[in-house]
Amino acid sequence: MSSPARHYLFLLLCLSPAVAQPAAIDSLKTFVQGTRTVRATFSQTLIDRDMRILQKTTGTMQFERPGKFRWTYEKPYEQLIIGDGVRVWFYDYDLNQVTVRKLDLAIGSSPAALLAGNGAIESNFALSENGTQGGLEWLEARPKNKEGTFELVRLGFTPAGVLTAMELRDNFGQTTMLIFSGLEKNPRLGTDVFKFTPPKNADVISD
Repeated sequence: MSSPARHYLFLLLCLSPAVAQPAAIDSLKTFVQGTRTVRATFSQTLIDRDMRILQKTTGTMQFERPGKFRWTYEKPYEQLIIGDGVRVWFYDYDLNQVTVRKLDLAIGSSPAALLAGNGAIESNFALSENGTQGGLEWLEARPKNKEGTFELVRLGFTPAGVLTAMELRDNFGQTTMLIFSGLEKNPRLGTDVFKFTPPKNADVISD
């Protein structure tokens, strides 16, 4: 699916100089340990290797650890990604097309694993501090599995430990930049949030 849904998630690089300090990794570990569910809105920008903007999208995201998540792209095109704990469903409304993959293959050491995984972050990622930039404390996560589709993920936390930004650089030279707003930790989520049934007459593609 050639859309921001297939590019995973990513955030805007700040240009202020970085000063290393051991804050962001601690913030990530605290976030993972103390957060079972999350709900937030996001804005996403996809840019190419020449820093040209390819697409801007907005939407909402929810997750429940481990392995359940829902990313809803609302503008300019409606798309949906749902992880139900066993499978991941990618649904393109315009094409009425569903792509379904096994959760372990689709999530693996992907950016979604950082947020909705089982908490074994350092088993899948090599973490390093990336300094303070633009008022956020940054860390860099490089997947240990080199067979994925991306090089690295960066996460930006406020000094209070609130996840605000996420950035991903893929193996094709593209960068996806996400900014989260209104992030709620441990909200009560409905039981149907992470369920998906392909619409009638949808084209379903599976592994």
